[in-house]
Amino acid sequence: MPEQTAGSRPTLEAVAARAGVSRATASRVVNGGAGVRAPLVDKVRRAVEELGYVPNHAARTLVTRRNGAVAVIIAEPEFRIFSDPFFEQQVRGISRELTAHDSQLVLLWVEGPGDHDRIARYLDGGHVDGALAFSLHNDDELPAVIGRARIPAVFGGRPVVGSSPGVPYVDCDNRGGAREAVRHLVSLGRTSIAHIAGPRDQTSALDRVDGYRDVLVDADPDLIRQGDFTEASGARAMAELLDSRPDVDGVFVANDLMASGALRTLRERGVRVPEDVAVVGFDDMESVVVTTRPALTTVRQDIEGMGRLMVRLLMRLLDDSGGDTPASVITPTTLVRRASA
Repeated sequence: MPEQTAGSRPTLEAVAARAGVSRATASRVVNGGAGVRAPLVDKVRRAVEELGYVPNHAARTLVTRRNGAVAVIIAEPEFRIFSDPFFEQQVRGISRELTAHDSQLVLLWVEGPGDHDRIARYLDGGHVDGALAFSLHNDDELPAVIGRARIPAVFGGRPVVGSSPGVPYVDCDNRGGAREAVRHLVSLGRTSIAHIAGPRDQTSALDRVDGYRDVLVDADPDLIRQGDFTEASGARAMAELLDSRPDVDGVFVANDLMASGALRTLRERGVRVPEDVAVVGFDDMESVVVTTRPALTTVRQDIEGMGRLMVRLLMRLLDDSGGDTPASVITPTTLVRRASA
């Protein structure tokens, strides 16, 4: 058996000797290669654990043709990424699932159109095995950039129809969740229900507008106000509604951050919630809903879980090169009732 001196790193030869297999067999097991019988795989893995062997990354790459890294691309500027807890939750889910697959996360974001060239060069350089991209906008170049790189990809959120054929995505039931929120307001006897919408260039926001209109088919267009998923835009839109439509007695807000802003405006104006105006948000982000006054009724989507699902779809693409593309996944939503409605 090859000797291992105190303090030295265990070698692949030592692993092979401990497992009683050839060096080539040990290499195939520790580097993810196929064609090794299960009993021998178990022996090698036991030896790896007993010796504390760490595979050489360069050797592993030669065997598996993988880098052990995935690009996570967020189509938003830095200030949005670090101020909106939605991104924190989704990246946390992605990171935890990548860790479970022994893969590293490489975070990239888009400050402006010039960043697309930087991202394209990085993806073309062969540094990552695949890409996860979310918060896409209707005119976004990212789907085309990723397509030209010819790497497996999964999107977070439904992309624009025709923008990325064949790329699976993970999203929640935005339209169904919006319908449930508005139906709840109707069930409370509210008769003048407004909607504070998200950006017009994102499918999640458009789907939530459609869900609102599914229930309130004849709603006055003046009851729909535009926001951009930030707290400040929710406060501003709520002020506009109170100024132009004092009859409003219910509001469905397209995300929790904007709902937090809307509640702040209502509080500053002396409007009672839910007695005068009932408010329902969308997301159920704990860091937001625990701080609102009153506690926010909202539509829950499993943000962290969707991040995990994105990774699982990508791993299926990587493990089944040339096979069928996995189907996109739409996750359910749930109304969580609290004090605001």
